[in-house]
Amino acid sequence: MNGASREALAAARERLDALTDSTSVDAAQLADELAAVTALLDREAGLRRVLTDPAQPGEAKAQLVQRLIGGQVSGPTADLLSGLARSRWSQPRDLVDALEELADIADLTAAEKTGTLDDVEDELFRFGRIVSSSTELRAALTDRAAGTSAKTELLHRLLGGRAKPATERLVTRLATAPRGRSLEAGLESLSKLAAERRNRVVAVVTSAVPLSDGQKQRLGAALTKLYGRRMHLNLDVDPEVVGGIRVQVGDEVINGSLADRLEEAARRMAS
Repeated sequence: MNGASREALAAARERLDALTDSTSVDAAQLADELAAVTALLDREAGLRRVLTDPAQPGEAKAQLVQRLIGGQVSGPTADLLSGLARSRWSQPRDLVDALEELADIADLTAAEKTGTLDDVEDELFRFGRIVSSSTELRAALTDRAAGTSAKTELLHRLLGGRAKPATERLVTRLATAPRGRSLEAGLESLSKLAAERRNRVVAVVTSAVPLSDGQKQRLGAALTKLYGRRMHLNLDVDPEVVGGIRVQVGDEVINGSLADRLEEAARRMAS
């Protein structure tokens, strides 16, 4: 992707992270719904052209999404789709590619939430090696004459109970809806997404007032440098934080708020 599409996908990934960071959102359900919409827009060229038409107002396209799809998917999925419709895209196919990637990320997030992301990354890599070494298996999974149900059943026999649910869902979706990708290239892309997701670190940032875009960028860059890994910021506002910010990364707290400093000073005076 280039230009506007790359920016739109980056923004959509941030919205997806914000949604799935909530414990109330079912990431696996979100993945299934995004995959279903991907298949719909892949079939309906006219609809994807309308939703990516730069001459149409973004809000009008978002309302169209709500009328057509809103009642058939969960609220988080509908919100994400509305945001995608409001964005600008360099070409219609980019919207479908973005949806496909978001569905994959949502499934990887579901694995992350259950503590199985490392296993999924390893299973995707090993399955790619198996496919590369087995001409018969590759032929069965890429045979255009074979139906979706036959490929799904084959993969369930191979992976069901042996691999994590997210791995089976990802591989099955790739094999049954490759969208022009080779099986090997698709598995490699999934492995890269899993590795990227595994290296993601979440920082919970609490401040007295909302941070500006510049402050968020500087803070994210500083934390990324400090931890040596890509940092995602979950922002919270708490008026009791008198000044500065409080950052928590996992079990570690970076104590930078004025309120905390006052508490520490009071403790020292009391002692």
